[in-house]
Amino acid sequence: MSKKNIQQEGYLDFEAYERAKEPHTRQKASDWRTAIGLQDVDGLKVSDYLKQTAAKHIEGDITIDEARDIIRDYYVSKDSHNRPDIETEEADKVSANIAKLLNEKSFSFTAGEFLNIHRHLFEGVFKHAGEIRPYDITKKEWVMRGDTVLYGRADDIRMALEYDIQQEREFEYKGLSTDEMIAHICHFVSLLWQNHPFREGNTRTTAVFIIKYLRSCGFKVNNDLFAHNSWYFRNALVRANYRNLAKGIDPDLSFLKLFFHNLLLGEHNELKNRYMLINPPEEWKKKDINGVADRTSTEQVPNKLAEQVSDAERKLLISIGEQELSMKQIMEATGKKHRPSLLYNYIEPAIKDGIVTLLYPDSPRHPRQKYKLTVKGLALLHNLKMTH
Repeated sequence: MSKKNIQQEGYLDFEAYERAKEPHTRQKASDWRTAIGLQDVDGLKVSDYLKQTAAKHIEGDITIDEARDIIRDYYVSKDSHNRPDIETEEADKVSANIAKLLNEKSFSFTAGEFLNIHRHLFEGVFKHAGEIRPYDITKKEWVMRGDTVLYGRADDIRMALEYDIQQEREFEYKGLSTDEMIAHICHFVSLLWQNHPFREGNTRTTAVFIIKYLRSCGFKVNNDLFAHNSWYFRNALVRANYRNLAKGIDPDLSFLKLFFHNLLLGEHNELKNRYMLINPPEEWKKKDINGVADRTSTEQVPNKLAEQVSDAERKLLISIGEQELSMKQIMEATGKKHRPSLLYNYIEPAIKDGIVTLLYPDSPRHPRQKYKLTVKGLALLHNLKMTH
């Protein structure tokens, strides 16, 4: 792949990188695209220098830690620090930090992890990185005509974070349709974001945490959606948490649902910020009069989750179902008599694809080890039942 064709001055051709044959190259490019795109949430833009450094990492010339060091040293050496430079410095440093976190496989689904993600993202940018805000906040929102969401009380933030994450950890996805699963995920993300634990950087932290959480659930998250629609993602979270009884406005999860249907199912619902604006201008209403269906219902497209399933994985999905089965029980359910063959051809590919997980993932040789479907696996199982 020619660097000259991919990287031009002031421009980074992510699509060219993501067409590369090497999976690690595609993944690094996707992580960088997401990291850079998320800066739009706060109206920040990265420098050309950051893009050039990202290209070196994607091409394998430097490690992600070397990329972060290069960016840090670049700003240490700069003499002038006017306002635009400060904002660009934040965008560059945070982008490099996001790319590193997305590249890491480790993840702990805890309130402490949420706080640590903020600390890792904004280390060297904010003095208060990783610290819970000590005061209550309000924010004027464009989508609400200057009104604010009621964010969590400062004194209750840690307890609220722990409660929301614990409730999600204990939630059973068994028996839910794919639509019901996504509705629940949206509700959880909405609650998590509404806590707004930090002075700044809440949406970027929430996005990284959710990407890593969904990956832990087995989903191959389309990072590009966050990269291209980070401002929509934030506004959808605002609308999901905005209530104004005097104006007859209730919290509306529908916009967030469209985003997650695109993210997890590969649908192509139209994501437009203007659709979320309270009392939009008349000319917008006239232009959009024929597009209402695109905003209120999901487009019927082939489910990309189902496209990822092999015949062997399909048989394994049906055999395990909503149960927790031992290896012996899976052999009986599938009719397979050769344990190594079952492991190699069925179970290991399903684990790699995020469909099946171990009951005791940290102890593979646990004497009571069993296998169960991930949230993604349960969604696929529901789709299989619906089509048969």
